[in-house]
Amino acid sequence: MPHTVTGRFDDGSAYQVQVTGDADRPVVGSARAAALIELHTGESVPLNPLGPLRTVAGDDAETVLALLRRYTDVLENH
Repeated sequence: MPHTVTGRFDDGSAYQVQVTGDADRPVVGSARAAALIELHTGESVPLNPLGPLRTVAGDDAETVLALLRRYTDVLENH
């Protein structure tokens, strides 16, 4: 089930994406957020501040969200 994430990049630019859970298109709505996911796919990311670590995959919404939280300021997640 897709859900919407609103956030800001380090430079203050806002974004809003739908996390799809689709390996071919993990997020829809921001080319910059999509590029961030593509850049870090295959890397390990903690699912929360204390772990566990999981490998970022486009079809794994949890890791996509964790990556967005790690590299951007997620303001709203619904």
